[in-house]
Amino acid sequence: MAWDLVRQAALSSFVSVDEVRKVKLEATQRLLGDTISLSERAWQEPGKLPGWTRAHIATHLARNADAFVRSIDSVLGGRRGLMYDSDEDRDLAIERGSERGALELQIDLDTSAGNLSERFDVLETIPGDLSVEFSSGSFLRADLLPLARLYEVIIHHVDLDCGFEVSQVNPVTARWLLEWIVLSYKVPRGMAVRLLSSSGFTAVLGAGNAETVISGPDAVLLGWLSGRLNADEALDLPAQPPLA
Repeated sequence: MAWDLVRQAALSSFVSVDEVRKVKLEATQRLLGDTISLSERAWQEPGKLPGWTRAHIATHLARNADAFVRSIDSVLGGRRGLMYDSDEDRDLAIERGSERGALELQIDLDTSAGNLSERFDVLETIPGDLSVEFSSGSFLRADLLPLARLYEVIIHHVDLDCGFEVSQVNPVTARWLLEWIVLSYKVPRGMAVRLLSSSGFTAVLGAGNAETVISGPDAVLLGWLSGRLNADEALDLPAQPPLA
């Protein structure tokens, strides 16, 4: 997957890095506030991602923070460094991490998020249009990294199934995240989807002879694209599988 550089530049001009970082910090604290009360048993119960417990989701979120740090350190050091050595290494780390207890999971979430926040401080000293290679051939502007992490925190908070829903994302944040997911979203070949947000944002994804029109508030469109709508919110919308 390669992110379009022109659309990246447009998104960068639309969002404020300082505001995104502030919201990311608030979102992280809200997530940690919800997970601190989870029991040992609750951590090993299924989350909303098929095949994953809450412990799997928390470990993924922590290792994702570490991967962001790794990518930032690489670009700061002037060398190539992908987020993960391989999909296999990533998956194994998540599987092993999911076997830990509640306290260790909570500490890992908190510590990894704190380490990433410190790296984001350093990231502000480099040009925003400097590219960071996430995976082979996929480059992202440095000033969009906090937005990418905010998406991970918000979406996986929903996946933890501890009371937070995508409908609770405030309108400004929902618009940011909707534009972020549109940046990299791919519909199946031969299909076209037109998004019409009540905020005025529009986008056409894919190409085909007939368009499927999805309209509503930004949070609903975000939830639909990411597969995170609950039953009431998804009423009359085509089914979407959750994106890990």
